[in-house]
Amino acid sequence: MDPKIYSVSELSQGIKSLLENSYREIWVEGEISGLKISSLGHTYFDLKDAVSNISGVLFRSFAAGLKFELENGLLVRVRGNITTYDKQSKYQLMAREVQPAGQGPLQLAFEQLKKKLQVEGLFDQARKRSIPALPQKIAVVTSPTGAAIRDILSILKRRYANLHIIIAPVKVQGAGSKEEIAQAIKDLNDNFPDIDVMLVGRGGGSMEDLWSFNEEIVARAIAGSKIPVISCVGHETDFTIADFVADLRAATPSAAAELVVKSKVELAANIAQLERRLLQSLRIYYENLSGKFRRLASSRALVNPLFLLERPVQRLDSALEALFDGATDKIRRSGEKLNLQNEKLKALSPLFPLKKGYAIVKKADGKAVKKAADLSAGDRLSLQFAEGRAEAEVIKPDSKCGESGLVTGHNTQDAGHKAQVTSHRPENTSNGKRERGEKDGGGPKQETLW
Repeated sequence: MDPKIYSVSELSQGIKSLLENSYREIWVEGEISGLKISSLGHTYFDLKDAVSNISGVLFRSFAAGLKFELENGLLVRVRGNITTYDKQSKYQLMAREVQPAGQGPLQLAFEQLKKKLQVEGLFDQARKRSIPALPQKIAVVTSPTGAAIRDILSILKRRYANLHIIIAPVKVQGAGSKEEIAQAIKDLNDNFPDIDVMLVGRGGGSMEDLWSFNEEIVARAIAGSKIPVISCVGHETDFTIADFVADLRAATPSAAAELVVKSKVELAANIAQLERRLLQSLRIYYENLSGKFRRLASSRALVNPLFLLERPVQRLDSALEALFDGATDKIRRSGEKLNLQNEKLKALSPLFPLKKGYAIVKKADGKAVKKAADLSAGDRLSLQFAEGRAEAEVIKPDSKCGESGLVTGHNTQDAGHKAQVTSHRPENTSNGKRERGEKDGGGPKQETLW
């Protein structure tokens, strides 16, 4: 009997049918490696253990239902079926569900998002704002029909009736709840920026019921709120991502209402405490002020007020004395310099030699006479003395200098050696007056001139 001969396609299809029928619905446990996400959103990965590995694919429609993020090294359990890829003779696991091995998917998703936001600094105390001590306007983001809103309103009104309360009704679980919560937080910030504080939360429930407050979109809305946020989700033992991001966590919605508004008794106690502290501060201030007053009253300055002026007056006297001494010394030095310059100017003056008995002789044209040879008999001369003037006439010039160099007005015996001049109209310019020479006989006065 001839053996059956298969074509390549027949063999591939036979293997494919055998594998798909034999491994139609299976669970496989292994560690994820080689994780890749395509541009279409499909996830490709390998599952491996200590010996073997198998390729797997999780299409986008199934990946969208995951609560946590797949990552290399994560131990998971995958539900799916085995199929082959004909063109490459490869088989792979077609995944339809993925669960973390060892812990639930929600707990893993919680830990992953918590780690991510913590690395970003959204849990840092430095970025959290303080809650106002006496808020006047409060917003509440929660379900309008749950027990949480009833508890919150009851406590707020009982503790402080004059509050302005804004309620933002939202779904707190199920499809679309995370988007509603995040949008309500954003709308309150945009439309009511004067809100003092915002309460975000719901009553108790399972982890699945509270899951909307573990979603990243809600966490980022709380972190981005300019209004301080108090989270109040579930019971005291329940912790959500919203609790870590909020400015303050309250164990329950009722506890949040008690935290945000003090009771009348607490307010009265606070006022009494502030009053005691104020009185104590005033008492200490008064005692310090009284002590200063007593020390000042017994001081020398008040016993003798002039004591306060002694040192300033001494400083003023010293300053004035130094000023006057300096000014006097400067004036004296300046006077000495001025006198010295004056003497120098006098020595340079052409009138200075006149004080020694000399005279300046000028002709009628005003030119100075420097030698007898320039004179002729009958020349009219002007004589300038140190004090006063005189006019003279040349009798006879002599270019030779005699022993005495004198010229006598009427003595003509030595005419060959002297020049006789007659002086007319002597002037005394020392006192600004001109005097005629007509006294003692009235005739012209004869003078002997140098």
